[in-house]
Amino acid sequence: MNFISPSRPKPGIAHSIFSCLNRDSTRGVVIQAATLGLVLAVLLYLFSNSAQNLDRLGLSFGFDFLQTTAGFDISWSLIAYDPSMSYWRVFLVGIVNTLFLSFCVIVFGTLIGTIVGILRLSHNPLVSQLARCYVEVVRNVPLLIQIIFWFTTVFSALPPPRSGYGFAGLVFLNNRGFYMPSAVTDMSGWLIAAGSLTLFGTLWFLLRGIRRQQRQNGSVSRSYRIAFALWGLVVCGMALIVGSSLRWSVPALQGFNIEGGMFLPSAFGAAFIAMTVYRSAAIAETVRAGMESISKGQHEAAATIGFSRFQTLRLILIPQAVRAIIPPLANSWLVATKDSSLAVAIGFPELVSVFMQTSVNQTGRAIEIITMVMGFYVVVSLIISYLLNKYNAHVQIKAR
Repeated sequence: MNFISPSRPKPGIAHSIFSCLNRDSTRGVVIQAATLGLVLAVLLYLFSNSAQNLDRLGLSFGFDFLQTTAGFDISWSLIAYDPSMSYWRVFLVGIVNTLFLSFCVIVFGTLIGTIVGILRLSHNPLVSQLARCYVEVVRNVPLLIQIIFWFTTVFSALPPPRSGYGFAGLVFLNNRGFYMPSAVTDMSGWLIAAGSLTLFGTLWFLLRGIRRQQRQNGSVSRSYRIAFALWGLVVCGMALIVGSSLRWSVPALQGFNIEGGMFLPSAFGAAFIAMTVYRSAAIAETVRAGMESISKGQHEAAATIGFSRFQTLRLILIPQAVRAIIPPLANSWLVATKDSSLAVAIGFPELVSVFMQTSVNQTGRAIEIITMVMGFYVVVSLIISYLLNKYNAHVQIKAR
């Protein structure tokens, strides 16, 4: 006798939806979509509310003001600027000045911080205690106070240009700033920068391909050798082209001021020294903690095979400590970029000074200008984080 089992009823639509939502992956997508929708709704409400308030006050929202003439001067700029240029040029001037100050602080702060962090681990009590005092004193004084101290106590107390300090007739230091020889060319600076970036990018791809081929085959193919030779010829050609239009501008005292050469204002010097010293103290603690995270067995093994103290640091300790140093170092670099806005206190023409103060007072476009400044800092921070995270992933130990 054959028994026919009763057929099960097909699940309904509600049951299918419930089963789909019961999955972890589906719930995650739904929650993320709901969160994104909530954030967009809040932003839309804030935007519409701001637009209504501006309309009630008789003000308009938009970025058309960037094309109008600024009409005010900027005390110092790395790129060409005059009052007849637009507010967009003012924005670029603030960005370039901010990036230049931040870059100098990051480079020199990292170098000094690394040295001080290593000195803190010295076996000499005097050296280690001096490094410790440096870190403790600098870290516990607010950065704004240090910037004002260097500007008012050091740079403002320097003599005027006619009685300032001169070194070999080429470098001058006075209460207005620092003067040094500079190279001048008739070629566009943007063209030189674009060409340099292209050459460095091409070199990076070539070296990456060469290393990959060496790991795979143990040798470099002829095509890579030819490509590298062509790259060298292009570099020589660019150097000849740029060098033919290059000349040197040497500063010289003319009347009551120094003309020619490159000029760095005293506000830049005060902000640079204060921020570099302050950031180096934080980086020194990061380096010290990274070095101390390495087991003592590494020190003993290096001493056993006859390594000197310098060889131990360079070949064993520092390469391993980098894995622990990079994450907090990224935060120090981000903070250094954002701390550059404190230079507004001494009149250095960085982004906040020339765009969020002067431009806002003249145009009244506070929302647009503040949004642009915030966007700049967000973009720079994300780029620094991305680059350092990529490098951190590269130096980490790969599990096999």
